[in-house]
Amino acid sequence: MIPYGRQDITESDVKAVLEVLGSPHLTQGPAVPKFEQDVVRHCNVKYAVAVNSATSALHIACLSLGLGTGDWLWTTPNTFVASANCALYCGAKVDFVDIDARTYNLCPVALEAKLIAAEKQGVLPKVIVPVHFGGQPCDMKAIYNLSLQYGFKIIEDASHAIGGLYLNEPIGNCRYSEITVFSFHPVKIITSAEGGMAVTNNEKLAEKMSLLRSHGITRASSLMTKPMEGSWYYQQVELGFNYRMTDIQAALGSSQMSRLLHYVARRHELAERYNKLLADLPVITPWQHKDGWSAFHLYVIRLRLNEIKLSHVEVFEALRAKEIMVNLHYIPVHTQPYYQTLGFGLGDFPAAEKYYSEAISIPLFPNLKESEQDYVVETLLELLRS
Repeated sequence: MIPYGRQDITESDVKAVLEVLGSPHLTQGPAVPKFEQDVVRHCNVKYAVAVNSATSALHIACLSLGLGTGDWLWTTPNTFVASANCALYCGAKVDFVDIDARTYNLCPVALEAKLIAAEKQGVLPKVIVPVHFGGQPCDMKAIYNLSLQYGFKIIEDASHAIGGLYLNEPIGNCRYSEITVFSFHPVKIITSAEGGMAVTNNEKLAEKMSLLRSHGITRASSLMTKPMEGSWYYQQVELGFNYRMTDIQAALGSSQMSRLLHYVARRHELAERYNKLLADLPVITPWQHKDGWSAFHLYVIRLRLNEIKLSHVEVFEALRAKEIMVNLHYIPVHTQPYYQTLGFGLGDFPAAEKYYSEAISIPLFPNLKESEQDYVVETLLELLRS
């Protein structure tokens, strides 16, 4: 079986985790701040807040920006549901902006048109969540310029994108956003088994997210509402959550960070090889914008269905029958049954729906063997030219 994605665990990763297991600290110890600082240095950003998932990071990022009842959050329909659900957790409302047909990211042109209409109706969003789909950065400069005009805040969902670049700077430096969120799920660029992180250049946002990840409890006298009674003393000053990352996870994450750029470079090598091997097949390979250096979390092909005899579903299931465990990223969020109860329906975001009707994520991960890659291409060749 060839999965679409898979983690790479080395002896150094195992050693890092075993060191924590032999230490006094399994949950909250020195490994978590070390991992945070590893990411801070890589991204050239000021603050990082490690949590137990990217979903948790999105939630506390929204809360730190004051998103709440009556507010709107807009995101892309081509994403995992967490990018939209985070608004609902805060009591806010969700809407979507259709995707660019080449990058599959939130389209700045569609965003501007929607903002113009929303301003006339008095329903501008408080927060926009652009998603760096597959690891390719969104057009953040254009989105940021619109934020200056229309007054919304930006959370970059970079769950796919640590190790990538935008305008030759690391994704996560928050030059064009308030907060950026990363995921460390096993199929992502690096892993901490489960885990996520929010990074920012704003000290108050970092402080608020740090409170929210741990029940809203603080031991910092500067945040307390009355003087400390003793060294045991703490106060709950916010309604927070148990979103903390453990030292075990953080140790794995730090070890993986040492190979981050190697992983991204290898993903590019494999993607370039796919580009060449698939050039004569009736598929559309991932287009890359000149302003970005993708982390290449995903390699998505789009079938030219008018040139082949099989349907989208038939190609997908035939690949899986050959033990190539392809996947589909993503079912547009607005078509999910829950979101249809909120008033969304088929046809609302046609570019995302068309993409979904043709897309297949084929295997891409650093340890993918060229012989496995050849098998994937040969199987596609056999299916699409049958």
